[in-house]
Amino acid sequence: MSAATAATPAGTVMDTGEEISAWETIRRGAAISPEITDGLAGTLVLAVIGTGGRVVVPIAVQQTLDRGINGPDGIDLAFVAWMAAAATLAMVVTGVSSYWMTKRLFTSAERGLATLRIKAFRHVHDLPLLTQNTERRGSLVSRVTSDVDQVSQFLVFGGVIGIVSVGQVLVATVIMLVYSWQLTIVVWVCFLPLFLSLRYFQRKLSDSYAVVRRMVGQMLAAVSEPVVGAVVVRTHAIEGRTQARIDESIAEYQAASTRAQGLTAFSFSLGGVSAGLANALVIIVGIWLGFDDQITAGQVLAFAFLVTLFVSPVQMGTQVLTDAQNALAGWRRVIGILQTPADLDDPGPAGVVLPHGAVTVEFDHVDFGYPGSGLVLRDVDERIEAGTRIAVVGETGSGKTTFAKLLTRLMDPTTGAVRLAGHDLRAIAFASLRRRVVLVPQEGFLFDSTLFANAAYGDLDATREDVTRALHDLGLGDWLAGLPRGLDTRVGQRGESLSAGERQLVALVRAHLADPDLLVLDEATSAVDPALEMRIGRALELLMAGRTSVTIAHRLSTAENADEVIVFDQGRVVQRGTHAALVQEGGVYGRLHSSWVAQQSS
Repeated sequence: MSAATAATPAGTVMDTGEEISAWETIRRGAAISPEITDGLAGTLVLAVIGTGGRVVVPIAVQQTLDRGINGPDGIDLAFVAWMAAAATLAMVVTGVSSYWMTKRLFTSAERGLATLRIKAFRHVHDLPLLTQNTERRGSLVSRVTSDVDQVSQFLVFGGVIGIVSVGQVLVATVIMLVYSWQLTIVVWVCFLPLFLSLRYFQRKLSDSYAVVRRMVGQMLAAVSEPVVGAVVVRTHAIEGRTQARIDESIAEYQAASTRAQGLTAFSFSLGGVSAGLANALVIIVGIWLGFDDQITAGQVLAFAFLVTLFVSPVQMGTQVLTDAQNALAGWRRVIGILQTPADLDDPGPAGVVLPHGAVTVEFDHVDFGYPGSGLVLRDVDERIEAGTRIAVVGETGSGKTTFAKLLTRLMDPTTGAVRLAGHDLRAIAFASLRRRVVLVPQEGFLFDSTLFANAAYGDLDATREDVTRALHDLGLGDWLAGLPRGLDTRVGQRGESLSAGERQLVALVRAHLADPDLLVLDEATSAVDPALEMRIGRALELLMAGRTSVTIAHRLSTAENADEVIVFDQGRVVQRGTHAALVQEGGVYGRLHSSWVAQQSS
């Protein structure tokens, strides 16, 4: 792990915008996506051929005028035809070379960027939960979408074109020196202010486009949040305030983009002024040198063509510089994602593979704390026997949800160890752990697809018959029969076509298809109608049969039906026992029980 990576605090995405140079950014980017450099040597050869072909035309024009038309023997049509043929051939070769160069460039760039997108999207899922929760969703999305698009534009249109432009300027300069060193000096003096200011503009553009890329992420976050929370926005009539937030983020992006484009416009205008001045002075000084017989008419005309070859890449270079700074700012943000360390290491093939069967759970003096804050779990030292049903209760913020996340290895303990069947979770291969341990969250996320597709996330190899059998196993056959299109019923975005209780049923079917040995349930707090609650309760009973289960309990009935209850308070386990024993004991559980009873009777 690099020093930069090691120094990154957990819960933050690395921002390498100020840490690495342009060349280092390109080097790291090429290491991440090696396809970018595939065939680069051949592409550069084609670029050189294309550049060389462009200088043939000015030379052919000069030779045609000085020797074919104004030669000592008069007009030489054969020589003129030969020069025309040479110029035509050069243009054909230039065109073919440019086509193959561009095609190869597109192919390698898009292959490399596909790799970059895949790695970035994959790594987002490996980021610490704290990072995912604290980093705004729009910012994460922009890093792996619009930022990569900016890199794409630069690699396809800017990278090699910038190199070709430099080569074209050098070749044009050499040919110009052959014709007239005086006019060459004139051209370079005209462009000298632009060349001297490029470093200044590069720094300014780099800073400006780093701000632009950051503003894009903030704008996407501001737009996406009210879309997801549309119900809250409408029911609380906060459309005006929400729109104001969006307008503010758009205005900030506009201001940042305008500042960056202002710098671009100034540098491009400076290039245009330099080009106009160079063309004018070449003609004026060329005529003056012609009167003194220091240059021929053909050479002046050829020089005018060469100035165009010189000016075109210089002006293009200012645009390439702009695209490069925008792309590099985006590239750094993507690299920042990839260099943000994942908090969980998968031992992979070398890891332990858990055998199928109910498992014991051990918390061995476990502490856990989030970065920058104190411990939220302290010295948790508990053992859960195989096949036991455990209810975990406690007031809000007592640590029970953190307990469940550690149990499913969504996080690792700060100190101590969590063991399944005697094996430290950190030594178990992710593939085995995810098959043997399943978490059913309060709100099972549903994708915009069919009921079958969403249920089958529990077992991607499941057939329609498997899903139907799972529904019947959990006593949900009548519910399935009541759906308008059965397994083909569309659930809508985030499952919004189903009720909250029905979404819980789909989550339970997923868990049943996964066939885990340890079932961890974060009981839903949302109220459902009594009939559906009874259906959920019956499905849970069937699902937990024969398995070790741990339920984050929010209902009295769940705690009553558990084999044992573990009570958390301020990050510590303060009580453990059966429901009846704990009610008699009083303490924290006694207060919670009294509160539940009061709610039931009210």
